Amino acid sequence: MPKKPQILNVNTVAETRLFKVETLDLEFSNGVIVQYERLKTSSYGAVLAVPMLDGETVLLIREYAAGVDRYELALPKGRIEAGEDVLDAANREMMEEVGYGARQLTLLKALTSAPGYSSQQTYVVLAEMLYEQRLPGDEPEVIEVVPWQISKLDELFRQGDCTEARSIAALYMVRDLLAKRGRS
Repeated sequence: MPKKPQILNVNTVAETRLFKVETLDLEFSNGVIVQYERLKTSSYGAVLAVPMLDGETVLLIREYAAGVDRYELALPKGRIEAGEDVLDAANREMMEEVGYGARQLTLLKALTSAPGYSSQQTYVVLAEMLYEQRLPGDEPEVIEVVPWQISKLDELFRQGDCTEARSIAALYMVRDLLAKRGRS
């Protein structure tokens, strides 16, 4: 494995409520010095919950996505707050967005979306043994909850409104995990 470049300097060039744009002056092991840019996000990361209503039904949400200016069908997700445990954050986001909590939460994997320029990590959490529980969220409108059969993912992904990569990856992970459980 190559030696990591040395960070010579970090400079913040822009900052918003959610993001910080930084330049990094890097020196690689071969002596080459370059400047990279990165989008620095919350150091606590984010969670993405896969709420399984039963062994075959996942609860998706339809929510406005400003980045692509349309409504997207995806999994409930959100920021991890300071001092909040990953599993507690996933449970809170589900209660806010789908109106369910989970008695059984399993951390599956941390994902990155664009590690070449973004520090964002999203923790994928499988949520099972659901119970009805709603918490107030920060969404500007009521979120539509869409139950979907996990066996029909191909049909879901053919739709034009399900393109969020983290949700797609998480759904495939859970489908495969559930299939392995069924074989054992």
